[in-house]
Amino acid sequence: MNSNVKKLAQLAAKQKRTIIGLMSGTSLDGLDVALCTIEGSGLQTKLSLSNFETVAYDQDFRDEVRSVFSKETVNLQKLCLLNEWIAGKHAKMINDCLAKWNMTAAEVDLIASHGQTIYHAPYSLHGLKKFGNGTLQIGDGDHLAVSTGIITLSDFRQKHLAAGGEGAPLAAYGDFILFSDDSTNVVLLNIGGIANFTFLPKNAESGIMFSSDTGPGNTMMDGFMQDHFKGKHYDDDATLGRQGTVSHPLLQALLANNFLKQPLPKTTGPELFNAAYLEEALKRAAILRPKDADLMTTLNRFSAITIADALNNVIKEEPCKIYVSGGGMHNPLLMDYLKQHVKTASFHSTAEKDINPDAKEAVLFAVLANEAVAGNPLLIPTSLENFPAVSMGKISFPE
Repeated sequence: MNSNVKKLAQLAAKQKRTIIGLMSGTSLDGLDVALCTIEGSGLQTKLSLSNFETVAYDQDFRDEVRSVFSKETVNLQKLCLLNEWIAGKHAKMINDCLAKWNMTAAEVDLIASHGQTIYHAPYSLHGLKKFGNGTLQIGDGDHLAVSTGIITLSDFRQKHLAAGGEGAPLAAYGDFILFSDDSTNVVLLNIGGIANFTFLPKNAESGIMFSSDTGPGNTMMDGFMQDHFKGKHYDDDATLGRQGTVSHPLLQALLANNFLKQPLPKTTGPELFNAAYLEEALKRAAILRPKDADLMTTLNRFSAITIADALNNVIKEEPCKIYVSGGGMHNPLLMDYLKQHVKTASFHSTAEKDINPDAKEAVLFAVLANEAVAGNPLLIPTSLENFPAVSMGKISFPE
């Protein structure tokens, strides 16, 4: 037996596994590195978060990724080079974290790398009849494995596509394993660049569990700050948004999009909701360009309404616990609106479940890696739209 395969079989048989989960979102704040200890698998999974750090990206990293991110036309040489270059950067960040935590690579069983999303292309967005759903993440798993000396699972989204899904959101799998509650309906709301949620009914076999994007989370707000305020990557504490007033003609133009009318579940990305989308809405609104503060307030309300509408469509009158994670949870203007307009739900932090909300997405990919080597995809209830019962992640050996 190949020694790498033998090692993989041995760690799959272990009672506990040490897994590093990685997440790099569309906001490009930095790489989330979550060191997890995971015992068991499936609904018997027990997870503890041992260490967590967000390693900030420098401006050069952000600029390089943005040169190919969410663009229909890119320099193919640059895209090819970035696939390896990003993996190298991430590997150094992992090695630096291990040194900071006084750990060696030999003490880590697996790395679970989401990679860096460059383009998300569900059929509902591109509409090209001879093609299906597509998505692309870069940051090669082989380079990560070789540069860290740790078996690496990566490129999780392709199996989801191959099994008939849209490649997103994947958080639902880990949400189901870690947060299912027989006593109440649960929603896991992640407000990243794109906002998405997982709905977990208290009766998991009811066939109505699902995960869906809602539309923009932080992506348009962050993009506006980066384009108009040098050195600012986001509207910290909603400082600018709280200074303005909503432009209702612009808000109505922003809301006039077919994606927002599509039934749940669905997926989207910054390929739709971006600076060009704002400029088109301004033209359709036929108004004088609002002040920057009013534009930010309106973008904030746009995200808030699309999230609240999607949640209310699912929750209806049933009591529900909503656990919030992602950068948007730190935006008080956005969160105040949600708490006022999603009335039958109570809002909570995943910290109540001993998971740092900023680490949640990275933790969930650690769970996916654990399931790939030691779990059983058949635990997923059948007949759920965009939720195929599959294990995900391509395996890269360090030698």
